[in-house]
Amino acid sequence: MLDSLPSQTDPNLLVGFDQSDDAGVYRIGDDVALVQTVDFFTPMVDDPFTFGQIAAANALSDVYAMGGRPLTALSVVCFPQDGDLDVLREVMRGGLDKMGEARCTVVGGHSVRDAEMKFGYAVTGMIDPRRTKTNGGAQAGDVLILTKPIGTGVITTALKQGKAHDAWVEGAVESMRTLNQRAASIVSQHAGVHAMTDVTGFGLMGHGREVAMASHVVLEIETEKVPRLEGSLEAIAAGAIPGGLVANREWAECVVSPGGGVSEEVRTLMFDPQTSGGLLISVEEASAALLLAALVKAGVPAACIGTVSLGKPGIILR
Repeated sequence: MLDSLPSQTDPNLLVGFDQSDDAGVYRIGDDVALVQTVDFFTPMVDDPFTFGQIAAANALSDVYAMGGRPLTALSVVCFPQDGDLDVLREVMRGGLDKMGEARCTVVGGHSVRDAEMKFGYAVTGMIDPRRTKTNGGAQAGDVLILTKPIGTGVITTALKQGKAHDAWVEGAVESMRTLNQRAASIVSQHAGVHAMTDVTGFGLMGHGREVAMASHVVLEIETEKVPRLEGSLEAIAAGAIPGGLVANREWAECVVSPGGGVSEEVRTLMFDPQTSGGLLISVEEASAALLLAALVKAGVPAACIGTVSLGKPGIILR
């Protein structure tokens, strides 16, 4: 649908919605640009404070994925007319907790009456336009690094269906409310990073598809090296398949190889929609080991999950 809209010609728009990237980048000077994004959604956990934390971490992630530093945020709230305001207060308190951790100031927001609660933020950050990380720079020979395990979608769906174990949920919650701030800061200190994106609603395959298409390369993914949350495969086996996973598969599977030897559960997990997922980094081989070591030393659960090669843009699962 976006392809049918008129093209924008402002030369200061460095990254717009036409590139399917994580955030927009608008130049306001030779060495400074704004990074802007918005994200909000319905609750996926029971605790209001935790939901607010996750919503904030998720909204901030797009700025980190571009290599930017969050500055300000506007809250976006949908809440029932007769809803318990103590619940909303806890959600917003949780959001402020994570925004404070990121040193991002909430300057206001907007609320509307809605039968179903939704919460998130529009975030503005700053970046040197010469250091912007987009999803379109991956090069053949690069190594792919992922900074968080996947599986939040199937585990939170299992929670809603009453099929999740407490340990599964605790692991997923801890991952979702962890900022990508530390990982992004480490990436900014290392040379050789050619492309970066965060793995969120479109899943590893959906966001990987965007990298492959924008960079005109093939992503070769070693599925057993992809870190996964405890309980994610068990949730799939129990039938906890979110609607977003089905939609992701319908959209992205056309560019994903058959993947002989990959189990159906593992293949399904590759399409799982993530909330506040990790960063997918494409880095030159000579710098990959140093970057991975720095991430792991800093406590980031990062792993090398594959490589980049030439060929018809797409993804190969092994």
